[in-house]
Amino acid sequence: MARPLPFICEKRPASGSIGMVVTNHPLGTAAGTEMLAAGGNAIDAAVSALLTLTVVEPMMVGIVGGGLSHVRLQDGTHVVMDALACAAKDMHAGIYEPVSDTPPNHMDVKDRRNTVGPSAVAVPGNLAGWCRLHESHGKLSFADLVEPAIRAAGRGFLATHYLSGAVNEFQDDLGKDPACARVLMPEGRPPRFGERIFMHDYADSLRLIAKEGAAALHGGALGAALAERLATGGPDAGWVTQDDLRTYRPVEREVITGTYRGFEIVGPPPPASSGVHIVQMLNILEAYDMSELGFGSVETLDLLARTITLAFEDRRAASGDPDFVDVPVERLTSKDYASDCRTRLGSNPQSAPYPESADTTHVTVADRDGNIVTATHTINGLFGARIMVPGTGIIPNNYMMNYDPHPGRALSIAPGKRVPTSMAPMIVTRDGTPRFALGLPGGLRIFPSAMQAIVNLIDHRMSLQEAVEAPRIWTQGQEVEIEKPYAPMAEGLAEAGHDVKVVPHIGGGMNAIGFEENGVTGAACWRADGTAMGIGGGLARPGVRFWPDKAPDDDDAGTPGTDSSEARP
Repeated sequence: MARPLPFICEKRPASGSIGMVVTNHPLGTAAGTEMLAAGGNAIDAAVSALLTLTVVEPMMVGIVGGGLSHVRLQDGTHVVMDALACAAKDMHAGIYEPVSDTPPNHMDVKDRRNTVGPSAVAVPGNLAGWCRLHESHGKLSFADLVEPAIRAAGRGFLATHYLSGAVNEFQDDLGKDPACARVLMPEGRPPRFGERIFMHDYADSLRLIAKEGAAALHGGALGAALAERLATGGPDAGWVTQDDLRTYRPVEREVITGTYRGFEIVGPPPPASSGVHIVQMLNILEAYDMSELGFGSVETLDLLARTITLAFEDRRAASGDPDFVDVPVERLTSKDYASDCRTRLGSNPQSAPYPESADTTHVTVADRDGNIVTATHTINGLFGARIMVPGTGIIPNNYMMNYDPHPGRALSIAPGKRVPTSMAPMIVTRDGTPRFALGLPGGLRIFPSAMQAIVNLIDHRMSLQEAVEAPRIWTQGQEVEIEKPYAPMAEGLAEAGHDVKVVPHIGGGMNAIGFEENGVTGAACWRADGTAMGIGGGLARPGVRFWPDKAPDDDDAGTPGTDSSEARP
């Protein structure tokens, strides 16, 4: 008999027979669903949803950001579109003045130049990556995909509690930038829940993007406006130029694959850590009967904490942009290496915390033809650099905060370099057939949370909704964070040698799609404004008309283009 779960789901799943869209905002989901209903595929739907999220989740994602899209095409081919931001050509390891050489503030720099303002902006990739995906695999016109975003920006949208709270948290920084303040705090204060927000300048920018695609930013008027805003001529000046924008290219990468109890685990490769270390962690756990240990038991949580710690230890030792760092992927993902890791589970390495912003968004989409997209994209910190390019409504990223400001280190700044990311757009198959696709926001907490969801689905046989809403555990090797439903286990974990901290939530809103013989299920968790919409039904049978008198012969009724009046005897 299954043991009762220590939580109750707050949301309900959606089901569909011919398509599913799940994003972290209702309007993002609606945009993707609109594309599927219009005859588009999963790639169209995902790109449209992401563009709309740049409007309704301006704190999380934008065209001047970066991210990863993992696509499984209907023929079973996987591709990862790496649209991560990178350092500009004129950047070097000494551009910032670190405030400390040791943790916890070793990543901070004088005047917050790597966090706020023009000097925090890296060369963006989101728009270029989305356009490349659409050009390669989309069906609809690109202008169709942009239309829901234009509509939301021009006609306005209602502030959620999530957005209102984010503006409130950073209103001091946002208020110092006149363009940000005018859009996000038009009454001189953060928007209240349900108040309408308008982005008229951004609507105009989106109209230009609908006409010109990525060229509007990477070589066009929007790129010129961005470069001008960053070149202040003062101590806060940035480095990204129009030439950086023109020469940026997204990279198509091959996926990382592994196995777990007969399932195939497929994820993104470096610079993403998720594919490598989720496979590594599952290889470690495969030797244990997770079902017998029980969901949420002290034994299970202790094992998860030690496994996650080892993954972070290896991530710190060898991870990064494969053009700059040699990542031993085959060794880290091998079953033999997992055996070695299990001999080290009792150790508790202490090392400097790994930096990464926790603010991203995620979409998961599936269409009737078998195409799947799971994509995670961001402008890095909440509201990125917390400035807005005048006249465009564009909020740039602050990706430079993820680089180590000290020269001579693994994450030091170098032209063209991309930093490691925890983004985990994952797909799980069995015998080559899709079973689950999932992902979430949350920075460093992303890939350990995705791993736990996979364990929930496979070992604990949870429903999709239960798997995404289940409480989580996380650590880098220092204190162990647990969500409130696990609080009764804190004492046992402390006795096992862990420094335990109970937190409101770990990571962000996971969303996922499950694949069954008769359709698909979509689920989104309580940690974000996640919404799932499924599509059923479909078009009429070919040849169907409305005949008020007498139906035509079957042969005529089934012939496209036959006029019903001519078919009558």
